[in-house]
Amino acid sequence: MTLYGGTWPTLQGKVHSLVPEACSQSGELSGVWGGEWHAVGSPRPTFSPNDGKPLASTLNLDAHQAGQAVRAAAAEAADWAALSLDERCTRVQQATEALHTHRETLALLLAWEIGKPVAQALTSVDRTVEGVRWYLQEAARLMHGRTPLGVVSNIASWNYPLSVLVHSMLVQALAGNIALAKTPSAGGAASVTLAVALARRAGVPLCLVHGSGSQLGEVLIRSEEVGAVAFVGGRAHGRTVAEGLLDRRKRYMLEMEGVNAYGLWDFTDWPLLEGHLTKGYEYGKQRCTAYARFVVQRRLFPQFLETYTRAMSQLTVGHPLKTDGAEFPRLSYGPLISADKVRSLQAHIQDALALGAVPIYQGQLDPARFLDGQDTSAYIAPTALLNVPRRSALYHAEPFGPVDTFVLVDTLDELIGEMNVSRGSLVATIATDDPKVAAEVSPRLQAFKVGVNALRSRGDREEPFGGYGESWQGCFVGGEHLIRAVTHSVSGEAPLGNFTASHVPMNTR
Repeated sequence: MTLYGGTWPTLQGKVHSLVPEACSQSGELSGVWGGEWHAVGSPRPTFSPNDGKPLASTLNLDAHQAGQAVRAAAAEAADWAALSLDERCTRVQQATEALHTHRETLALLLAWEIGKPVAQALTSVDRTVEGVRWYLQEAARLMHGRTPLGVVSNIASWNYPLSVLVHSMLVQALAGNIALAKTPSAGGAASVTLAVALARRAGVPLCLVHGSGSQLGEVLIRSEEVGAVAFVGGRAHGRTVAEGLLDRRKRYMLEMEGVNAYGLWDFTDWPLLEGHLTKGYEYGKQRCTAYARFVVQRRLFPQFLETYTRAMSQLTVGHPLKTDGAEFPRLSYGPLISADKVRSLQAHIQDALALGAVPIYQGQLDPARFLDGQDTSAYIAPTALLNVPRRSALYHAEPFGPVDTFVLVDTLDELIGEMNVSRGSLVATIATDDPKVAAEVSPRLQAFKVGVNALRSRGDREEPFGGYGESWQGCFVGGEHLIRAVTHSVSGEAPLGNFTASHVPMNTR
């Protein structure tokens, strides 16, 4: 029994040897701004959700230090924007190829820091690389008649530190901006730091700070030097970011949670559903586009439940790196991001049961998939509840973990109403054999992307991405919209987005 890729100290030593400039003399992860790495700040340890053991420490800034970093980052903006698009493309391409070269190291960092199974971590690296390559190929078209905003501030969640955060930063830089990010507090600091260091070595001036959102949020959102804010996270924090922007006419892209619903009506393709269910459990549903609510025509429920139970029996949960051979383990998911998240989710489940929800499925963890004696407090098996009461948090809120809720309905109006409980979501799916049902239901769903007998995902190339209602505020991204969100149009064209009535996008050129 071994750990795939070796121990954490071995991996950490590899990172230090690859990018020594990104580490302090005592081994903490440094930040970079103004063209230099800075070993300043207060050390803060990070811990692996896999077993609760310590990983790298970050040097966290206070608000004053973060303000200095923002100003130093802004000082790089003019020189970077003055480079030709061809030169920026050359440097971003070199950065992208460096990520590809160190693909496995980055994936192993994700497995240790956020508990992502290795196969899925490798896919995250690949999507980062492939996504940026698409923008490089389309750069001339996408940048025609457009100029950069300046500094783009990124505050992102921990679940996709590369394929969302680093990907966005490289595209923002390609467009001529200085991309500044705060590393996610819950996980991913080492993987983001390595990626930024590799980009810096390629001549792309990405900037990175470490610190808590409560300490740095004001500076990263409201500083005059910041031309745009990109946020990925929950609704509560998203509202705080939005409030900080109310008196600032700057661009913003705020991606927030929503309950993504999957509806079934007059449906018979059960093998298709089984595939959707198993696919949906990747990374323990710790994804903004995971489907957590299943709204089922009552007469279909027996077949739905049989299919659901069969799909759940195929899921594998365990330590992302425990292996008995040379291959990495093949898992559906590993831990949630922390033991605190598991305790919170279990409390929501117990609350729903106490209010009258019916337990339908409860999986079990297999001890053989864990290390002997390891801490498993961040792991939870799949759970499904029927008829969760409206008073329960699980009725309206996204669980962001391996918990599904089922609702039975008798009319299409009921189905649509139960699929729209969260006042906006990122994705939704209607599964039906009847094209007329699909045509009636799809336009009435309050989701940005709607699939018919198909799962929907974020997407980052030809397809735009955004949200409906409270799941999103600001410019849409994905495809050409990601470039539009962080550039001015010389023709005065405003970006497409979901803006509040009291706040319109800055468009001064």
